[in-house]
Parts: sequence; C-alpha cells; structure tokens
Amino acid sequence: MTTALDRPPEEAAEDTSFARGLRVFLTIADRGEIRADELSTLLETPLSTIYRYLRTLTEFGFIERQEGGYRLGSRLHVIGAGPIVTAEELIRVAEPILAELTESTGETTFISRRIGLTATSLAQEPSRESLRVVLEPGQIGPLHVGAVALVLLAYAPPEVVDAALAEVVEAATVRRALPRIVAAGSAQDDGLTFPGATTLAAPVLRDDGIVAALGVAAPAERASGRWQARARRALRRATGEVERSLEAR
Repeated sequence: MTTALDRPPEEAAEDTSFARGLRVFLTIADRGEIRADELSTLLETPLSTIYRYLRTLTEFGFIERQEGGYRLGSRLHVIGAGPIVTAEELIRVAEPILAELTESTGETTFISRRIGLTATSLAQEPSRESLRVVLEPGQIGPLHVGAVALVLLAYAPPEVVDAALAEVVEAATVRRALPRIVAAGSAQDDGLTFPGATTLAAPVLRDDGIVAALGVAAPAERASGRWQARARRALRRATGEVERSLEAR
C-alpha cells in the first residue's frame, strides 16, 4: 500500500477514476447483487459512467451480469469465503472504536478487510500528530505484505492462502509465519506496510471466521517498546469491542 507520513488525510483522498471504479466494485461486493441504476443512485454517479465501469469490470472477469443486475464474477469466487458483513456495517461499527483507539495510542488507526486476494482499507482515524501515518480508505495491497494483510491471510480459508501465494517467491516463508500469527493473535511489521513506521494488527473474528483486521501504526521514532506493549493491549480491547458490536447487531 502506498502511504504518506507527512500529509494529512484530506489531501490524500484524490477522487481518481481508479478510486471511483473501485467504489463500484466494492459496492457490488457488499450488496451481493445490484442493478446499474441502483449503483448510479447510491454512488451519485451518472448512469452512463456506471455502465462504463461495469463494462470494464466485466471484461476482466471481476463481475458478471445476472438477469437485471450485477454480481461478483467467478474469477473472484474466493471473495465469498467466510462471513458476510458489509463494508458499510464494519465502518459504522468501527469508527467510534477507532477514535478511542487513536486517543489511547496517540497514533493512526484503521480497519481493513479482505476483498478477493487483496487487503482493502475501509476507514482510518488519523493521529493528531503533524508527522503521522496516512492510509487512504479504498487503498489495496497484496495479502502477503505487512502486518494487516498477513493477519487477514492467516485466518483466511486454505484455498485463499493458496491463491494469494501462488506466484509469491517467498511463499514458503510466508506460510511458516501464518500459524505464528494465529497463535499470537496479532502481527507486527517494521517498515513493510508503511515505510518508516511500525504497524501492529489484530483480527476481528466471529464464530464463522475473520471479518476484518484492526491496525495501528506509528512513525518508527515514536514506536518504542513501551508504546508497542501499550498499543497491543489497546488493540486487543478494540477488536473485542468490534466483535461484540457485530454480535449484537
């Protein structure tokens, strides 16, 4: 995932054509099946533009037409593995918890989920520090790089792990790390998710599987051993709160 340590999030949210197309894709993933006119209304985007994105996504096999609507294509069959919780619901539940987590750790916090074979950022609560990690909502990255992605991969079904690592040179090393992440209940990286920053991540779980991962990231100069220990405790409390909120819905 591309990152920034020196600019506020409001300057990083450029509304590119790629971002708009990604929103179309994520909305279809969340709804399961949806009509083009519904997408147009929901995303406040002209119908002609929606059809252009749908045509491109269909050509690449990411979605397919089903009677009057659109759904995920067979190429992304692994996206359906695991529990169904929409991104909108995750964001709604997580936002106040992320705010508390940022308050307790002093650093940027965020929630990500697996979409197909990518780790996709859903929301963040930025640190108040002038030098801070920034993770744009909608950013995607591979499932084998960084603490957050590895947490999502460690709890994923075996077929997802196989597909995600099929062309990864260091696949054997990644596979060996996954059971350790599950045993620890968390993961950490130094400079992989965010260059120059330490990132901690933990899973949000339900009985039927993983639904997301929470992360907290600090510039290396502030990520002391004491901060890491405190952040891990706060992260575990936060994931527990998200899990309980989802169970109560």
